[in-house]
Amino acid sequence: MQAKKVLITDTILRDAHQSHAATRMKFEEMEPMLDLLDDIGYYSLEAWGGATFDSCLRFLNEDPWDRLRNLKKHLKKTPIQMLLRGQNLLGYRHYADDVVEKFVEKSIENGVGVIRLFDALNDPRNLEASVNAIKKYGKGGKCVCECAISYTTSPVHTTEYFVKFAKQLEDMGADNICIKDMANLLLPFTAYDLVKQLKAELRPETKVHLHTHNTTGTGDMINLMAIQAGVDIVDCALSPLGNGTSNPATEPLVAALKGTPYDTGIDIEKLLPAVNHFKKVAARLEKDGFLNPKVRSIDINTLLYQVPGGMLSNLMNQLKQAGKEDKLTECLAEVPKVRKDCGYPPLVTPSSQIVGTQSVWNVLLGRYKTITAQFKDMILGKYGAVAGEKNEEVVKLCTANGEQIITCRPADLLSDEFEELTNKVKEMGFYEQEEDVLSYALFPEVSTNFFKWRKAQKTGVDSDMAKNPDRVYPV
Repeated sequence: MQAKKVLITDTILRDAHQSHAATRMKFEEMEPMLDLLDDIGYYSLEAWGGATFDSCLRFLNEDPWDRLRNLKKHLKKTPIQMLLRGQNLLGYRHYADDVVEKFVEKSIENGVGVIRLFDALNDPRNLEASVNAIKKYGKGGKCVCECAISYTTSPVHTTEYFVKFAKQLEDMGADNICIKDMANLLLPFTAYDLVKQLKAELRPETKVHLHTHNTTGTGDMINLMAIQAGVDIVDCALSPLGNGTSNPATEPLVAALKGTPYDTGIDIEKLLPAVNHFKKVAARLEKDGFLNPKVRSIDINTLLYQVPGGMLSNLMNQLKQAGKEDKLTECLAEVPKVRKDCGYPPLVTPSSQIVGTQSVWNVLLGRYKTITAQFKDMILGKYGAVAGEKNEEVVKLCTANGEQIITCRPADLLSDEFEELTNKVKEMGFYEQEEDVLSYALFPEVSTNFFKWRKAQKTGVDSDMAKNPDRVYPV
């Protein structure tokens, strides 16, 4: 395949600090470097979506919509990229189609130029509403529709399966196809074969975009093999928050390709001020306890148990709360078994949490003695269709009370909800913009707390405290 310039998406403003530091980077820490980053020559800057929305509201007292608008003020040349979980948007349940459409509309209106969509189960039906909305509101080159394959390994997840799925996504309207290797399970020679087949089967104008991490230490090798196979774009993160559970570092790849036919065209000297700035941000995140140095190290458990870094942290926390930290190895060994029982879903939000929690219960209480509501919903098809066959004995347990397995698109069971949510936000006295309704739809309790804080900032009065003067507030 003929060599060509490689494009880079830098994730320093989103996935890098989500993977390393619980998404705690503040906008004020990004702003000094935005004009510089805009001038680097990246394909895009991933700066919104994923966990940034929740984190802004829950921890940083930032309106995520304000953050997006402020990013756009600086990023005039480089598209802002976001990550969207299809019908789940940025929350943890399926939302009605009218909410999905409005969310996409407002995301594009406020500055997003590339929307990367994925579904945890690789069910294309869960991407339909989002794709249709992007094509509607992003036409004329206003927004690129990038549909992602959630990469995983299992007896049913073959290269042929992924190529077929990619062609489905292309037929639905995808401009780019992303290989989303969120757990760093993709191996270098497999990456070469997958990219080569995708480039052979997809239309010439469809870009292939690779997203991997460096959790197992293979990220740079994956990128290089994919580049030789003809990949168009790769994700990297500036080194202060790159590598480990984050994406492979940007500077080494730029240096490695310099002077070759794959040369990115990026001047490494122009990256250095940003590198120095984000070193200080990383030091602040570490000092404040959000960045554990361990996230920078290699962990081969990811390949052994197919457990992403974030899922491993959740397992450890659940066991710590139960006083059963010594059961970690048993829980890790249980994860592949539970995953097989429910049809080999890729382990990414929310399926990773669902499979992980059920694995913990199986180890602590006995296999399927307790079944979580979310795991039952996955078995019943309420999250979508899986690629593999489910364990019939587990299905029987989940349908013992007459529950029915659904075969339709899960969102077809939902009624429109945007108007009702709008009325609710107005009744509470928090409505300032349509975007507030979307914040409330995704995170009702968290956004309500933020709205109260925002109102107090503007009025100088904490209305909760004013109404309840005798209440004792925690310090």
